[in-house]
Amino acid sequence: MDVLVTGGAGFVGSHVVEYYAENGNEVTALDNLSRTETLETADESRDTGAYNWQYLEENYPSVELVKGDVRNEEFVDDIVEGHDAVVHTAGQVAVTASIQDPRTDFEVNAEGTFNILEAARKADSNPAVVIASTNKVYGNNINSIPVREEDRRYWYNDKEFDRGIPESFPIDDCEHTPYGVSKLAADLYVQDYAKRHEVEAAAFRMSCIYGPRQFGNEDQGWVAHFALSTLRGEPLTIFGDGKQVRDVLYVDDLVRAYDAFLSDPAGKPAVYNIGGGLDCTTSLLEFLDLLEEKTGQRPDVSFDEWREGDQKVYVSDVSRARETLDWAPMVSFDEGIDRFLSWYKNRE
Repeated sequence: MDVLVTGGAGFVGSHVVEYYAENGNEVTALDNLSRTETLETADESRDTGAYNWQYLEENYPSVELVKGDVRNEEFVDDIVEGHDAVVHTAGQVAVTASIQDPRTDFEVNAEGTFNILEAARKADSNPAVVIASTNKVYGNNINSIPVREEDRRYWYNDKEFDRGIPESFPIDDCEHTPYGVSKLAADLYVQDYAKRHEVEAAAFRMSCIYGPRQFGNEDQGWVAHFALSTLRGEPLTIFGDGKQVRDVLYVDDLVRAYDAFLSDPAGKPAVYNIGGGLDCTTSLLEFLDLLEEKTGQRPDVSFDEWREGDQKVYVSDVSRARETLDWAPMVSFDEGIDRFLSWYKNRE
């Protein structure tokens, strides 16, 4: 295939680029390298985009690296044409940044996705499209589920959600944050274009994705942020009490899910919850314990108020992806963290 990856220098995007390049495909990576401009906490030491752009340039010379912006309609039309598949990971990635600058958040996440879908609809090459959506589309409705408090975590206290949150979970009559709204708008456009057979497309509502070449920070990428803070001996702030739980997914497993859809998109559902599911969950406190076990280090931790849009428990029900895409996570959290720590210690 000829594959276009928007946000190709990002953490997820760069792994998508690498996967398809390694498997002999023609790959174009598109990015505007704006991470440090849009995330206040992403300084040069945590500039994922710059690091991955250089990584791809040095290791995959066959990949076409293009600097550009998905908000530019004519540019997007031109670059999508000729590709068989588009993996759309470009986006404004932080709830905090969306609250500070909701217009940019909307333009990048909602309008940018619309531009991709329209370009795919018009393209003679008829590309299939997957977009990186988020569990934040469910908004504060997640916190309406009863939870019980345990020693180191919260957990659902409702048997209806024993397997996690399904794609049918309601999105209405609740607070979302600008980030949740912009991603939900994009998600709904994907569903509409797919249902009307304009584009073979899917939105992957992702939980916490982690892995090598991720430089997380306080606003986004918390697994990497906690690990890097531990390794660097930097202080760490937990918003809330640290018992909040997420399912976590190693990035290679996510990329396999993308490819499972793109390899045979016809007739498949347009929405998937993608995460580690019940087998790969952790609370923030449990993760700090794991990091201390593996590194012998524990950062100086302080606690602050819960942040807007946070969820006490979010775990993906990945049944649809298992059944429809014949996909399941393969990398355990323990193994995935070992890979992350090894990458960071041995990186150039």
